[in-house]
Amino acid sequence: MTMTPPDPTQSGPPKRLVVVDDDKLFLGVFAVNLQAGGYLPVCFDDSRAALSALIAGTHACACVLDLDMPGLDGLAFLRELKRNEVHLPVVFVTSHTSPIFEEQALREGAAEFIDKSRGPGIILHRIGLVTQQRQAPPSVANIPDLQRGHLLLRRQARRVLWNGVEVPLSRTEFDVVLYLATEAGRDVAYREIYDVIKGQGFVAGAGEEGYRANVRATIKRIRRKFEEVTQDFNSLTTYPGFGYRWRNDG
Repeated sequence: MTMTPPDPTQSGPPKRLVVVDDDKLFLGVFAVNLQAGGYLPVCFDDSRAALSALIAGTHACACVLDLDMPGLDGLAFLRELKRNEVHLPVVFVTSHTSPIFEEQALREGAAEFIDKSRGPGIILHRIGLVTQQRQAPPSVANIPDLQRGHLLLRRQARRVLWNGVEVPLSRTEFDVVLYLATEAGRDVAYREIYDVIKGQGFVAGAGEEGYRANVRATIKRIRRKFEEVTQDFNSLTTYPGFGYRWRNDG
């Protein structure tokens, strides 16, 4: 991994990140790249020590960690954060990039899952999207909730309710549902949804439209979570070859 120049668009004090990886060599080089990108990394090569620090109140705008670590792996780390009510976005940066691992991490609430081999520019960009979402604008308290039939989106708290029952969506899944529900009744293209997931203009996957697999996987997780709350969920429909629609009556 090579040095990345600071982001000239970033202003204000550095954003603090808790970074956890048992590979000390990678951790050191990664920390240099994060600093060059305008972040303040607080690094741990021991996942249990990192967890204790966060539970004790160490402030951070996100936690960036590896998946495969001795003692306490990344998924167990994520579960412990949730169990101890430590609420901050978790970003996996890992060489274990099988879709099975990615789907499980996102299903359990990870904000992002990034291949270490993608290079510092892409990794910093995607961490930046997560931390930008974390910085809610001051006016967020004035944003009204959104109601679509049985669906209620509490935008300030980022909570989703269906007939009064909470649907446990991740941050990204919430953003996708919010976008689709806001556009209820309109067919929304794959690319639009992918822009919500990764940011406008981001390119990934094989071929010109390789991002579609990522969108389909996200929609599949969203549907499954709603179906766990209500068996007759049919508000999210598919437009084959184009995208998805949130029904007006949903």
